[in-house]
Amino acid sequence: MAHGILAGKRGIISGALDENSIAWQVALKAKEEGAIFTLTNAPIAMRMGEIKKLAEVCEAEIIPADATLVEDIENLYTKSMETLGGKVDFVLHSIGMSPNIRKGRAYGDLNYDWFAKSIDVSALSFHKFLQVAEKMDAINEWGSVVGLTYMAAQRTFPFYTDMAEAKAMLESIARSYGYRYGKLKKVRVNTVSQSPTKTTAGSGIGGFDKFYGFAEKMAPLGNASAEDCANYVVSLFSDYTRMVTCQNLFHDGGFSMVGISSEVLEDK
Repeated sequence: MAHGILAGKRGIISGALDENSIAWQVALKAKEEGAIFTLTNAPIAMRMGEIKKLAEVCEAEIIPADATLVEDIENLYTKSMETLGGKVDFVLHSIGMSPNIRKGRAYGDLNYDWFAKSIDVSALSFHKFLQVAEKMDAINEWGSVVGLTYMAAQRTFPFYTDMAEAKAMLESIARSYGYRYGKLKKVRVNTVSQSPTKTTAGSGIGGFDKFYGFAEKMAPLGNASAEDCANYVVSLFSDYTRMVTCQNLFHDGGFSMVGISSEVLEDK
């Protein structure tokens, strides 16, 4: 049931690849709640995904952008403001990629050029989104920027390798820029640490299915779905969370707070 909590708000949603993407579900929910927005992704990701279908459903313009290039992000904000008729109220950063994971390199055998690419795509791009927005004054006062992260920033998950470092940096940027942007323009900056989710990217990680099942048994509420995450992210875009910033917010059915569960203890 829609409540219109984003009525009159404008935004930018990055990272929607297909209907399994959290960003895809965020876009659907934001549209349902009354927002207008543009969609963006890297040109190569757009060729791989189905973003045009989402754009049609959401009546949204697609603006290609390489999130590692400042000039592309500048163009993204400029064209978004032109298309939407003013500065934006929310931005979703749903961008992450590790060449080392894609190519099966173990944590003790990382290619450091690829590692640098992981950091640039998955973390520094968040800073670039924020810095460009600040310099262009592209986000309205009391706006909201949300980045998607994962608990491997705090705990060790062997399969997550160099993405753990990237997510730790992403969360640090949210805290540091959350302070800066809050002081300057009352803009909130937060990250959401989601349950393991059966997205195209997540499912491609080795051992994902086993870990997904383990997390389901550990979390008292079970794993949160992409749709559940979308509801949470949209609430962070809304005026109901105006005083929430600099936070890493766990959205994982309680997994992050549980040491051991009875289901895991009883598992044979």
